[in-house]
Amino acid sequence: MAYVISVNAMIIADSGGPCVCDTGTTDLCANDPDYLTCQTIVQRDLVTATAAVSCIATAIMGIFTNLPLALAPGMGMNAYFAYTVVGFHGSGKIAYETAIAAVFIEGLLFTFFSAFGICQLFAKLIPMSIKIATGAGVGFLLTFIGLQRSTGIALISHDPSTLVTLGGCPDQYYNKTTGICTSHHMESPTTWLGILGFLIIVILLLFRVKGSIFIGIVFISIISWFRNSEVTYFPYTDEGNARFNFFKSVVGFHTMEKTLGAMHFNLGSSDVWLAIITFLYIDMLDTTGVLYSMARLGDFLDETGDFEGSNAAFICNASSISISAIFGTSSVATYFESGSGITEGGRTGITSLTVSFFFFFSLFFAPIFVSIPPWASGPVLIVIGSMMAKSIKDINWKYIGDAVPSFLTLIIMPLTYNVAYGLIAGIVSYMIINTTAWLIETVSFGRITYDKSDKEPLGNFKVGSGGEGLLPIWLVPVVYRIRGGGGSTAEINQPIEINETTEINNVNRDVAVDVDRRNE
Repeated sequence: MAYVISVNAMIIADSGGPCVCDTGTTDLCANDPDYLTCQTIVQRDLVTATAAVSCIATAIMGIFTNLPLALAPGMGMNAYFAYTVVGFHGSGKIAYETAIAAVFIEGLLFTFFSAFGICQLFAKLIPMSIKIATGAGVGFLLTFIGLQRSTGIALISHDPSTLVTLGGCPDQYYNKTTGICTSHHMESPTTWLGILGFLIIVILLLFRVKGSIFIGIVFISIISWFRNSEVTYFPYTDEGNARFNFFKSVVGFHTMEKTLGAMHFNLGSSDVWLAIITFLYIDMLDTTGVLYSMARLGDFLDETGDFEGSNAAFICNASSISISAIFGTSSVATYFESGSGITEGGRTGITSLTVSFFFFFSLFFAPIFVSIPPWASGPVLIVIGSMMAKSIKDINWKYIGDAVPSFLTLIIMPLTYNVAYGLIAGIVSYMIINTTAWLIETVSFGRITYDKSDKEPLGNFKVGSGGEGLLPIWLVPVVYRIRGGGGSTAEINQPIEINETTEINNVNRDVAVDVDRRNE
């Protein structure tokens, strides 16, 4: 996840942050030296902010959920924040400070919904096949990211006719404006180095070598740090020299100057509330998709399709969003790359705390962590994607009403580069297909029917007498107290002991019922 530190800072800084630009200019201050100087400071602020927020949010997740999940500013959400809400160099409808305030409010709303179990209830209503397809779709998305040039091994590139095609061309044959390889496909040394890294990781995994993913990243990165080679990450160009100069500093901490606490609560515009609602539903869908796909990868899901600690996981993710706003960046999210830790054997919050420590470490060694080339991290995404795709076999392919929505879920995610859009496609198509079939059967009074024998049950709830399985854990004692069944959680969880001399057959029926309830 080290790439997040530099990439998120670069994306959010494109909005200009709190820097003021005359948006009436034709170049949007692209050639204004004062504005560009301010923007450089903002980008360095955001490097610190990204590492700090990731450290704090991941630690919160590890401590309060004991799950191996890592959080950082979300890649899709930061692009929406920077290029749609605020706009390039502040050319959007909402100022940076107001947009950050919107993120803060969205985090509070998300936390409220999570605390009262609304998010978990929403997750439980999602059909099991769509949950499974979500994990596979995330795997496809990770693979797609790992194959691209900016975030992977550059094996694919843009094509004006087919959208994507074979890439792998050297830099001099790559058009940065159009994203097209003009010629010399599959002749890029860095692409082949990335393929080598991929093979190293796969072979090490095949022989069950611990730390195989980490070994692959470090090996390819070290090779790429030598300047006098065809695969260097520091070529003798202005950009390469800037990278190398930053890399040579090794140790460096930047104090935040412009983005820390930069919030203006100007909430009178409808555009602001539209942004808050959009932030909220995208974060809810993204969090649901990633949490349950990671739970499935780690084999945490139970027979109801839920996992232990889901309530706390939603609350931790949601509350961390408001923390990210305080530091001046877009909302954090549970990361797909958590799958790498789970794949390496991570099963508890110790994994999260380890990731948190290294994010803290990166605050002082950012020059090293941001110098990992994309062709070193890209192979990891491809390997993890292949592992996550194996769940496809568990989708209910026998019933078309489950199969088609599941297929749309897993295919829309990589093609739109968005987990939320895949979930929307799957859920909406499921509702339309199955509701239409039910209406036809109902209106025809059963004369027109269809085979439902292979259909998965919807909403597999196991609800206890106090709302267990439906309500968040902290509400269950409240329900029992209202019903006059007792007080604290400890009392409810404490089984009633019956003396050995008591004849069970003579126990009053009401007492027996009370025993069952309290034991439950």
